[in-house]
Amino acid sequence: MVNDTTLLLGLDGLAVTRVVAAGDGPQDGPVVCLATADERARCCPQCGVAAVRMKEWVTTRPRDLPMGGRRCALRWRKRRWRCDQVSCPRQTFTEQVPQIPARSRLTLRLRQASGAAVGDGGRTVIQSARDHDLSWPIVSAAFTEHAHRVLPAQPEPVTVLGIDEVRRGRPRWVLDEATDTWTTAVDRWHVGFVDLSGDQGLLGQVEGRTIAAVTGWLNQRDPAWRQHVAFVAIDMCTIFKSAVRTALPQARLVVDHFHVVQLANQALTEIRRRLTVQVRGRRGRKGNREWELRNRLTRSAARMHARQLDPMVDDLQALPARLGRAILAAWNAKEDLLDLLALARTHPDRSVIAHRLFRFYDRCATSGLPELHRLATTIETWWPEILAFLQTGITNAGSEGTNRVIKTTARDAYGFRNPGNQRLRTRCATTRKGRGHLNPA
Repeated sequence: MVNDTTLLLGLDGLAVTRVVAAGDGPQDGPVVCLATADERARCCPQCGVAAVRMKEWVTTRPRDLPMGGRRCALRWRKRRWRCDQVSCPRQTFTEQVPQIPARSRLTLRLRQASGAAVGDGGRTVIQSARDHDLSWPIVSAAFTEHAHRVLPAQPEPVTVLGIDEVRRGRPRWVLDEATDTWTTAVDRWHVGFVDLSGDQGLLGQVEGRTIAAVTGWLNQRDPAWRQHVAFVAIDMCTIFKSAVRTALPQARLVVDHFHVVQLANQALTEIRRRLTVQVRGRRGRKGNREWELRNRLTRSAARMHARQLDPMVDDLQALPARLGRAILAAWNAKEDLLDLLALARTHPDRSVIAHRLFRFYDRCATSGLPELHRLATTIETWWPEILAFLQTGITNAGSEGTNRVIKTTARDAYGFRNPGNQRLRTRCATTRKGRGHLNPA
């Protein structure tokens, strides 16, 4: 019964008997009549014995993927068999093939295509449901099956691990009547673990930004996996620092320089705002030169032209002495810190690092500004991790990029009620590149 039309349809175990022409409507496709071509379909699904007595003919209408831009209407005329085995509790059964299981109204490839469109194509569940003319629950279940099929149960070993948190939404609390206390039912934070040395992308997520949550995920990996981790990139979060020291004592912590620069710019902004209120008696506004230079002050001097840099210094010196000197001292301290961080990936000598670090500390100490003193204390506290960045050049940019994809996925879905579904969706979205679904070729 194998013919060209059967080969074109491509449903194993089924043969095309005839094709009825399409209707007049633009969406009307041809009616494809099918018959069973696999003798194994007459075997009882419970005892596995081939049946010899037929009970009746039945016709099913499974839905399939479109062909040639049109959705074909399948009509499968199959038999219902009687199972004559005394020991088998199954009395009757209908024929089934792998692509169309019993009681299924969809072909297996249609269900898989709808789930793959969400997991690999970047579509939302509702968009995939509209494209495949299915319901939301069916596509959601198909995506879950697809995700569990394509995502590995355990990540491969990594050399550089990135840890970062992303905000999920509002927390939810429940009252524990036994202790009369409120406990967190849904946390507002998700912590992600990213492969920064390979192409695995997001390795996993846990709910909650706590030491127990981070160490719990790390301890679920086998000892050989944990021993393979040589570097861990984090922001300046003591929770991550304590968790890594507990679960990965052999790994070297590296602080991402982006957050160091952010702290320096934040200290400079706080100084400018505080002194503006003290000198002018109000907040800064248009007409105040220090307020008009607020964005230029947080830019790196190495990325500024002389025609922007020199007038800015002159304008700061022309401000009231108390205001201009303090802002200029804070800006110079920030630039000294940037000069120190610029040594990364240049294999600097220890003397060069020590000289630039001393210059930054000296600038902060002689300024007399509490904000710079706090900044210097923070740098001193995290200096071993900052030194690791200068020597290795490792950043947590991969984790930040993964967080951007996570937030985009959440916005496209108009939020998630189920944190487990969100973690599954975001892991599929952030691992598409490693699974080969972002290559245009």
